Amino acid sequence: MKVAIYCRLSDEDRNKRAEIDDSISIQNQKSMLLQYAMAQGWEVYHIYSDDDYTGADRKRPEFNRLLEDAKRRKFDIVLCKTQSRFTREMELVEKYIHGLFPLWGIRFVSIVDNADTDNKGNKKARQINGLVNEWYIEEMSDNIRSVLTNRRQNGFHVGAFALYGYKKDPEQKGHLVIDEEAATVVREIFTLFSQGYGKTAIARMLNDRGIPNPTEYKRLYGLRYQQPKMKNSTLWKYFAISDMLTNEIYIGNLVQGKYGSVSYKTKQNRPRPKSEWYIVEGTHEPIVDRELWDRVQALVSQRAKPFVIGTIGLFARKARCANCGYIMRSSKNRGKHYLQCSNRHVAKDACIGSFISVDALEQAVIAEMNRLAEEYLDKDELEQNIEICGNLQTQKFRIQSDIIVYEKKIAEYAKGLRELYLDKVKGLISESDFVELSKDFTSEKERLDRVVIDGQNQIAEIEHKIGMGDNRRELIEQYLGLEHLSREIVETLIDFIYIGKRSTGTRNVPIEIHWNF
Repeated sequence: MKVAIYCRLSDEDRNKRAEIDDSISIQNQKSMLLQYAMAQGWEVYHIYSDDDYTGADRKRPEFNRLLEDAKRRKFDIVLCKTQSRFTREMELVEKYIHGLFPLWGIRFVSIVDNADTDNKGNKKARQINGLVNEWYIEEMSDNIRSVLTNRRQNGFHVGAFALYGYKKDPEQKGHLVIDEEAATVVREIFTLFSQGYGKTAIARMLNDRGIPNPTEYKRLYGLRYQQPKMKNSTLWKYFAISDMLTNEIYIGNLVQGKYGSVSYKTKQNRPRPKSEWYIVEGTHEPIVDRELWDRVQALVSQRAKPFVIGTIGLFARKARCANCGYIMRSSKNRGKHYLQCSNRHVAKDACIGSFISVDALEQAVIAEMNRLAEEYLDKDELEQNIEICGNLQTQKFRIQSDIIVYEKKIAEYAKGLRELYLDKVKGLISESDFVELSKDFTSEKERLDRVVIDGQNQIAEIEHKIGMGDNRRELIEQYLGLEHLSREIVETLIDFIYIGKRSTGTRNVPIEIHWNF
């Protein structure tokens, strides 16, 4: 029998002081597991080891490598110190330990908590371990969030990096001190804007002098700051200047909590309303004096264009430069509206400078719509060419698959409750243990019941949309013969449009339309 050994060490283990604790090091885990494998007479296929990863992290490199090798049936057994070393998520316990591993003919064994999928009698114990580990993750997440919220409310900086212009105080945790080199640039930006320079003009001035933008500044000073790599990512841009001019951190106020996590199970964040931000005044030394700040805010307010329904640009945030990929900005000259790449103004040779009038782009889109209509609408089987409902079908199948998994879990929880009751009757567990465990099982079962109902409602909505999609010939035909587009039509039909450089010979501007169907 070939065995794959999996070890994991996290930050919580590093903080343990007792050297006798086996989880204090990867070496101790390996030694324990190797001795156990040898005692069983198993051949070690490979030792998979993840260092400095939590049990809820699904992106552990060695963990995912182990799963790929398991799928290819390269070994017969997965051996861990505890089930929580493999995962702390109940969902993954069910998916792999109780689901895919048996299908792949792989046995799961953990030494300390006696989990063994060859022993059918301890499945309930494995599920309880999974629930306890799941609760541990959630409780730990709540505790961390509570601590961070308290620190933010009390004016302590929480974050891996200080905002441009400041650096972390080495003598006081959570306190910011001025980074004079960057602060000089911040003061210059505020001063230039107060003197009437525009945000794009300021960006160009900084780029022409070779001053690194905030992201590049962090990299140059050795900070492990990562953002998606893009062309011209080292340049100052309009939006960087705009955000800086309205950030209260530069007058000594700490503003935090603009984004919040979606769930403790994911690292995705979403914007939070301003009413939920944590704003504490006078937490650190200001870079910009109050007089200059007030003057700049007045100018920002004067230049801000009020949003009125119907005045939003026809192709706002839809047109992109084909050369650099950035959103094209609108401008107006002699009563006509144009779209141009903002990068052509922020630095020399930053971009070829895509440029097109809104009228020309509108007519090009209408012409392409009519061409597609002529090509497709005269065919009997339109769905062979335009698959509007493809994504909806994929969503429906995914939700149906999830519901099957959840219903299986619900059945297992119901069975677990019955078995717990029998154990109580037989005197194998105490009344108090039965009450505590059954409460948790019941709570989880009720939660999954609600998830299944929500999923069924989503399927009903998707099926309704798919039904509407059967009339897609009529839906498309209503946009034929148009002389002008509306913002609603653009939102409905167009994902985005690439605008290229105007041809010198023909004067034509190449465009590439990415439709929503």
